[in-house]
Formats: sequence, structure tokens, C-alpha cells
Amino acid sequence: MMCTACGCGEGETTIEGEGHAQEHDHTHPHEERHDYGQGPAHAHAPGLTQARMVQIEQDILGKNDRYAAANRRWLAERNILALNLVSSPGSGKTTLLTRTLTDLRERLPMAVIEGDQQTSHDADRIRETGARALQINTGKGCHLDAHMVGHALEDLAPAPGSVLFIENVGNLVCPADFDLGEAHKVAILSVTEGEDKPLKYPDMFHAADLMILNKIDLLPHLAFDVQRCIDYARRVNPRIRVLRLSATTGKGMDDWYRWIETTRQLVALGV
Repeated sequence: MMCTACGCGEGETTIEGEGHAQEHDHTHPHEERHDYGQGPAHAHAPGLTQARMVQIEQDILGKNDRYAAANRRWLAERNILALNLVSSPGSGKTTLLTRTLTDLRERLPMAVIEGDQQTSHDADRIRETGARALQINTGKGCHLDAHMVGHALEDLAPAPGSVLFIENVGNLVCPADFDLGEAHKVAILSVTEGEDKPLKYPDMFHAADLMILNKIDLLPHLAFDVQRCIDYARRVNPRIRVLRLSATTGKGMDDWYRWIETTRQLVALGV
């Protein structure tokens, strides 16, 4: 599946679980293929009009949404809370996740789908906590899509009533457009990135239900205006909830854990 937001290429995606790997070609027999490059003004591909590009994007996202709906039904039937963790690289997403898995392993059943373009380094870190994890390597792709996640759900088979964390590819652009069937998108923003990120990448923060402001232990060393960042996020998305924490020191992590447990209870009640 091709991303018209950034023009990342199509190709084979490797899904690697515990002791096995599979390659999935996400191109469908009747799906058009195009090489993206420099084209006319406002177009993403040579020889294609803007109207045609919009139609291709609508077709791709429509197909993704159908897969996402199937994933959502699959998860709902099993009372599984799925959280799509999105951020730019270096936000501390994996550190947040490994600490969460370690701290909550006696309280909640949990599993992880890990998305990266290459390597299984993060999935290996996840498994060191004792949690089950499945790695998706997207190759040239800059985001996970619902088709990939559907295959991963079949292979990973998270337990009924569990929490499934989907750690998306580090990117604040394309993952905003692709519903994976999750209950919530959680945007993780490090205080080292600058408080204007919600304005620079509004689609992501508009799509997220929760923003985690991470690495607050570094605030004494930075010129970062926390309230301005929160105001920017709420300008883009008035309903967004914000948690401030440090995954390294543990400060604020209890608020995150309470949010997970409360949200899981709502899923169990079908809310």
C-alpha cells in the first residue's frame, strides 16, 4: 500500500514473530502502482493530475479503513484494548513502553506489535521485559497500515482482555492518516523536540486522544514552555488529554497507568 502523504514506496513487509518471519506483499492485483517523484505543482507524481492523486489517496485510505474496521471487530470480540503509539524518532517511545511493560506485568496481560523500517532491536528490548512482541519491518514504508496489523494480530494472537500496544514507525506525518483499528492514538512528544510540534504536525495531534509529554526530568536544562506546548496541542485538538511524565525517572508514570487501566475497563464494558 502506497502512502500518498509522503510517497514512500510499496513492497514487501516482513512480519517477524517468535522464531519465524513472513513476507507480505501489500500490493493488490488491481491496485495501481506509481513511482513517486518530482511532478507538476501540487502533484506528487509525474503525469498525474492533482485530482487523480486525490482519487488514488481516497482509494488507498478507503481500503485501509476496511481492514481497520475488521481489526476493530476482531479486537472488540476479545475485549482487547489496542493503543497506537505514535511519535517522531527519539521521543522515548520504546523506553516508555518497556517501563510500562515491566511495571504492569503483574497487573495486566500485555502484548506488543513493534513497527520499524528495519531491524528488530526494539522488539528485542520489549521481549526482555517478558512481554510477547511481534516485529513488523516496513522496508521503505514510513508507517504501519491496517493490513499489516491484521496479519500481525493473527500471528501474535494477544490474549482476550489484554492490552495491545502498537508502536508505530517513528514519524509525525503519515501514521496520522492510517487507522489501524486501535481504540486510541497516543502521541508521545519529548520536551527536547520543541513546543511548536503540535502546530507543525497538526494532523497527528488532531488524530490523537492523548498526548504524553515525555522527558520532563530534562526541563531544568531546556528552554521549553510546557504550557505553550499544551495550548498549541489544544488549539489543534480541544479534546486532547495531556499527561506529563518521565519514563526514565518514573515521575508521572502512575497517571499513565491509571489511564490505561481505566480505558481498558471501558473497553470491557463496550464503551
